[in-house]
Amino acid sequence: MERAIRLVTDIPGPRSAAVLERKSRVVCDALDIHVPAVIDHGSGARVTDIDGNTMLDFSGGLGCQLVGYSHPRVVEAVRRQAEKVSHTDFSVIPYEEYVELAERLVSLTGGGDRKVALFNSGAEAVENAVKFARAATGRPAIVCFEGGFSGRTLLAMTLTSRHKPYKQGFGPFAPEVYRLPYAYPYRSSDPDRAAELALEALERAFVTVVDPASVAAAVVEPIQGEGGFVVPPAEFLHGLASLCRRHGILVVADEIQTGCGRTGSFLASDALGFKPDIVLLAKALASGYPLSAVIGPREVMDAPGPSAIGGTYVGNPVACAAANAVLTVIEEEGLLERAEKVGKAIRTRWEAVAEDVPEVGDIRGLGAMIGVEFVSDRTTKTPNEEFLGNFVRRAMSRGAITVSCGLYHNVLRYLLPLVISDAELEEGLDIMDQTARELSTG
Repeated sequence: MERAIRLVTDIPGPRSAAVLERKSRVVCDALDIHVPAVIDHGSGARVTDIDGNTMLDFSGGLGCQLVGYSHPRVVEAVRRQAEKVSHTDFSVIPYEEYVELAERLVSLTGGGDRKVALFNSGAEAVENAVKFARAATGRPAIVCFEGGFSGRTLLAMTLTSRHKPYKQGFGPFAPEVYRLPYAYPYRSSDPDRAAELALEALERAFVTVVDPASVAAAVVEPIQGEGGFVVPPAEFLHGLASLCRRHGILVVADEIQTGCGRTGSFLASDALGFKPDIVLLAKALASGYPLSAVIGPREVMDAPGPSAIGGTYVGNPVACAAANAVLTVIEEEGLLERAEKVGKAIRTRWEAVAEDVPEVGDIRGLGAMIGVEFVSDRTTKTPNEEFLGNFVRRAMSRGAITVSCGLYHNVLRYLLPLVISDAELEEGLDIMDQTARELSTG
């Protein structure tokens, strides 16, 4: 069978190198580059650079390309909508695509008496979810969690846990934000009690740190993304919801990275039996077109009042058309079921690798959202950032694009397009298998 990966030059090739040299002169250094290759086009899980090298992308545009690069149905929906109208502010002249998408999102996130507001980015969804919660409760404070990532705007950056590179030198931050422990079994002092210990810390904080009567919302990722693909015990999320409701605190589930089917359910919350008040979506929702969504109860979403929420570009009609096409692809191509199959293949391969590679400390995830944490020693669990950095570079030189995450930059994360074929998946996993074994001291 023909291989997907085809490298005709080193990475970067000469044309990519020339563009990257131009980039260094006119684009700020803070926008650094992970893959030293300039993309020309993409299809499914494959990307081809301007030098003619074709690679497999297991990062999926950092989670945006769940239905794959340039899916024909998304491309056609975008073309058709752009020909009709590419932009008008929905609050000035409304359009049906926005309303249709809102109807579908309500249905996919539990139905009932819920409403939707659309924005451009995940950070905007977080910022506006807090505005909705504050307006509905009349309270100022927000609870967030260690390891969480919410974005790079002021409030979202404040909610984000890791200071480097996201917060260092950018303060002062927004007030009335309180960060508490997240249930991270692998790095808990007592893995069997990870949920219990995190909930005890939350209850203690409501006595010693912040008055729960002043808290509007708790913003939580059902599975932490940037924090390391950390899957908490379901009991942690259930306990969090129960405690918050006891104090009249709204629960905001940040499903920006987990949502739209990556975990085998449309929401990771569904798989974990978690019932948040407000749900946030972005990334895969519109296949990379700028679009995010806040979905919540009518009384919460209507609380701010007329014209209190919005923005010139929010819910752009082309992005809405893309999102409606994405939702159709997910349903009609069975991508929820596909996520389970892809995830099982990834987990099975790494479990085999772990038998010979002692640097593999933990393999975890849900559906196709799989993380592999690397350590220097399995007993001490000392994070091994160097191993993963070398792994990412060597795999990339062989045509498999991967990305890292985690508080210690030591977790390999899979955000691949779910339309990847079985043969492509195995080809990429073969490269990662070989690379891990070559780099291992074991």
